[in-house]
Amino acid sequence: MKKEIDNGGVSTEGAYDILQNAAGEILVIISQRRGGPENPRFVYDGGDTALLYRSRESSVFLGGINEKARAPLKAVDEVLVAEIDGDEVAREYTVPVRIVRNLKAVLS
Repeated sequence: MKKEIDNGGVSTEGAYDILQNAAGEILVIISQRRGGPENPRFVYDGGDTALLYRSRESSVFLGGINEKARAPLKAVDEVLVAEIDGDEVAREYTVPVRIVRNLKAVLS
């Protein structure tokens, strides 16, 4: 079940997937958002939450990141994001990963 909560441009992704291939590359699958990404960034501190900044008007908060996905996320310079509409890929784009000390401090 997918659940999206809009909070003034920041939405919480209720269902998402983080996958890693044999080469160590990371794919983040989310539901499609309105508007395309503009200078996107994936902000992460190594914990159970991350923020996908898509544009000034759109950010996606990813909570409950599985413990097994945390070290691989910190080890890559970029992730591939796929936005899904039903069973179709609506768009995909590469996003640089920015590691921060404390994501909650960045957000406040």
